[in-house]
Amino acid sequence: MSDLLKVKSVHLGPAPCAVDLGDGSERGEYVNQDYILHKLGRPHRAINLMYCYYPLDEGWPLRASVAHENDGVGGAWGYPYDDYFPYLGGLEGNREGEPFNFMRDVRRHGQDVLLTLTVDPHVSDEQLIAIAQDLRTFGRVFLRINHEATGKWFSFNKRCTYQEVADFYVRFHKIVKREAPNVLTILCIGGIEEMNAEKTVMEEEFMEAVKVTDIWSVDKYLALHWGWPNDIAEKGVHTSSRTPVKDVLQMTKMSYERWKYLCGGVSKPMVMSECNADGDTTGPYEQAEIMQEWFDRIKDGPESWFSGFTYYQFRDRGRLGLEIEDPNNPDVGVEQPVMDVYKNMIHHPYFQPTMQNGQEVSFPARLRWGSSEDSDGIAIPLEFEQNPVFCEVYFDDELKDLNLMMEINGHWFYKAPGVGCVDMMSAFFKKPLTSGCKMDLHIFAPPASGENDPSQGADWQDNYYTVIPKLPHIRIRYEAPVSARK
Repeated sequence: MSDLLKVKSVHLGPAPCAVDLGDGSERGEYVNQDYILHKLGRPHRAINLMYCYYPLDEGWPLRASVAHENDGVGGAWGYPYDDYFPYLGGLEGNREGEPFNFMRDVRRHGQDVLLTLTVDPHVSDEQLIAIAQDLRTFGRVFLRINHEATGKWFSFNKRCTYQEVADFYVRFHKIVKREAPNVLTILCIGGIEEMNAEKTVMEEEFMEAVKVTDIWSVDKYLALHWGWPNDIAEKGVHTSSRTPVKDVLQMTKMSYERWKYLCGGVSKPMVMSECNADGDTTGPYEQAEIMQEWFDRIKDGPESWFSGFTYYQFRDRGRLGLEIEDPNNPDVGVEQPVMDVYKNMIHHPYFQPTMQNGQEVSFPARLRWGSSEDSDGIAIPLEFEQNPVFCEVYFDDELKDLNLMMEINGHWFYKAPGVGCVDMMSAFFKKPLTSGCKMDLHIFAPPASGENDPSQGADWQDNYYTVIPKLPHIRIRYEAPVSARK
């Protein structure tokens, strides 16, 4: 069957509004991408990994809460340096530990890396150069440097003035542009924080950073219990707050417009790098309702200025996760009501990457993986008589080592190297076919190692190429081989 199909090229392009996902932070551990893909049914544009780099500090490279566990510190931001996972690369480290293994996992699954990195502003240029060089093989990388930089809780703000923090951002950005042009920098600062404000927070100090960065960003929580885990959000306990969804969007747009004005009318992508409604403050049911309103206002409103946002986060020890971490076993997540809202909305076309078929292709075919918003794969036309009982894709020895992301009926699947069969029936469990129809099976090929290959050509930092020699065998059946039904 598959040998007779007329296969076309297909281009993967950006969504009208991109959705990224936080995976691990001071509030939760990293969850592997296979689990997340099965839970949500589609990859994200990028996965946000949160790390810190304080190599000049006593206790480094241990995590702050481990190195200083006996210091009597309360909360993640009371330690000498930030209690994120330590960045183990750079001048002093290597690329065998974290975050690199997680970065490879993210990219193998057809997503870009969004690396949030808090950094001691006193590190040398040589140390920053080493970090930039660490990122050269990971294709398009989003690098969010010293986020929430107009705040007062991170260690870099406690040891430097705001002007010094801003100057450090510019210094690091320029090094990144020189050493790793595949990396896009994200400036995350306060923006407009009052509805009647005319200027953004710390506008003078961060003026140059606003002008040089690749992407503008704010972190805005529709509700947040910032006292976690030191207290419980009860009435009368003033460590939590909430803001109407329309006001958050309006202030974010005002921030965008102000920065655009400061840049002489030049527009840059505007994202929200952390967004959620904290279930500690709202309860689990209202959390889901607030996030439904958030998605609806974006997809139904004229928000073309808004490029995307990052949901914070997949699994959380508090109530900021699609799952909350089981206190008895951190490997187990307890799904929250917001999960269904999130899953339904990220499958809406407004938040989905586009796919456009091109010319007919012949085999062997060369597939290009650029990023989650710019890649070329193949589209295999399939004709279904009715809802299938079996839908499987088989890979023989010539194809078994391929690393693939595949989509059918709106559902995505991953094929790791060495896997010989992918069962695609889960694409039809909640979205069964009601009649016969035609649809494409889309196949893309991110790098199997998670990294680009410098030997592939001059564009190796931006693109990774895979040759697929022939089509896999596709098995579709409409009845069981042995059935007791009469």
